[in-house]
Amino acid sequence: MARSVFVLLCVLCSANSLARDVPGFRFVEKPGPYNVGLQVVDQYDYSRVFRSPIDDLAKPYDGERARPLQTLIWYPADHSDKPPMTVADYVSLLSTETSFGRPETSADEKEWLTAIGETAAARLWAVRDATPMSGRHPIVIYAPSLSSASWENADLCEYLASHGYIVIASPSMGPMTREMSFSVAGFNAQARDISFLIGYATTVANVDTSKIAVIGYSWGGISNLVAAARDDRIRALVSLDGSLRQYPGLLKQSGDVHPEEMAIPMIYFAKQEDTLEHWALGSEVNAGPSVLNSWTHGDLITVRMLGLVHEEMSSMFQRNETVWERFPNEQNADYGREDGILGYALIARYTLQFLDAYMKQDPTAMAFLKRAPAENSVPKHVMAVRFRAASGAPPSLTGFRSEAARRGFDHIADIYSAMRLEKPDFQLGEGAVDTWASHLIDHGHVLDGIELLKLNARMHPESGGVYFSLAEAYANSGQIQLAIENYKICLRLWPTNPDIDNKIHALNAVKPSPK
Repeated sequence: MARSVFVLLCVLCSANSLARDVPGFRFVEKPGPYNVGLQVVDQYDYSRVFRSPIDDLAKPYDGERARPLQTLIWYPADHSDKPPMTVADYVSLLSTETSFGRPETSADEKEWLTAIGETAAARLWAVRDATPMSGRHPIVIYAPSLSSASWENADLCEYLASHGYIVIASPSMGPMTREMSFSVAGFNAQARDISFLIGYATTVANVDTSKIAVIGYSWGGISNLVAAARDDRIRALVSLDGSLRQYPGLLKQSGDVHPEEMAIPMIYFAKQEDTLEHWALGSEVNAGPSVLNSWTHGDLITVRMLGLVHEEMSSMFQRNETVWERFPNEQNADYGREDGILGYALIARYTLQFLDAYMKQDPTAMAFLKRAPAENSVPKHVMAVRFRAASGAPPSLTGFRSEAARRGFDHIADIYSAMRLEKPDFQLGEGAVDTWASHLIDHGHVLDGIELLKLNARMHPESGGVYFSLAEAYANSGQIQLAIENYKICLRLWPTNPDIDNKIHALNAVKPSPK
């Protein structure tokens, strides 16, 4: 044990040494057991329009108007003798992001190539179009920051692929423009991109579609929350200083994102603290309930990167010298660029452990997350970690169903009362419960269905329909007297229904006479 700790400390110390001795960014984590391949797929989401019908010259647009999604896929691969991707190779993808096969040299691409300087030739790990390895692998969708490219965290994506994950990403784009919109419409568009990529992932070789996580950086870290709130195929979230923390007011405006009802695990990496004066400059987009405080029904791991600024959570932004010219005073105290290299490596390591714990159910990885950083050989003054375990099921239909499955349908009244205690306005929809009960009864679970219908009557006592369904269930199960009683209640609430009297007479005719 002592030797393994010593080796890990040497790796971290060498990261600091390397950062001081060479210019620019270097990813210092070692690759996993797999080689890494990269495919670039040009595809459209034909369910959405992206191009205006009129082009820049005020003429009818001559081309595909559907939403273009240049899709990058990193995956475990067989060995290849071809050279791996360079930083410049990734940057070159900008020229075909939305034009597919028709390179358009943009000012953005020229700026990137200038800004990355001598790191342009640096080789990463992924080999273009390498042969995929056999076996099934969990899926990770990567959601970039505001208007950014899909490869802004190529080092992290390659690192995860080298450890047995298939990572899929597309650019951060607004509803109908390449530039992302800082608005509800903007994160809605990216959230739909995430779900589109999940659907596309089912066509990729060797994927395990039961294990899907989404990583979001900055703006992507609000979009991935929105996607998870609407798409229950997503089983875990990674947030790299995600905007869900900074802009809860925007989430509130969305109307249908309720973190207090979400029950999946999340790891949140926070940059060094902002001042109170900074937060005093907030506006309505900053005003709203804290997502992290509301995250009580899913495990929450909060990792505070004490020496990192926001931009350092992207490996490509760390390579981009223009970022540091634009934000010369970002670092606090005496933290410097070398701390960015070390911090990024630790983010990658903790992200991998989180995914291994929740996507691969690895108990060793779970133990890693629950230990103090020092126990994981992290130097002092680098990061602070807090693990908060989930408590109970969320007050939602999905949470209610999971608790009913866990505790049994004879406890659903107690489950409902507990959820109402947590959220007084919690209510289960009459139609949803009725449909659920009907499915149970149709598949032979009559008593469970009756328990649900009894609860439905308790929740909606003024509805004749719930008593009609309950009476029908009792009649079909041979409980004649209970059926008659509930038909009578239904008749009182629904006097215009001509069939109820006939049903009561028919049941009275078959009801056994009292002895």
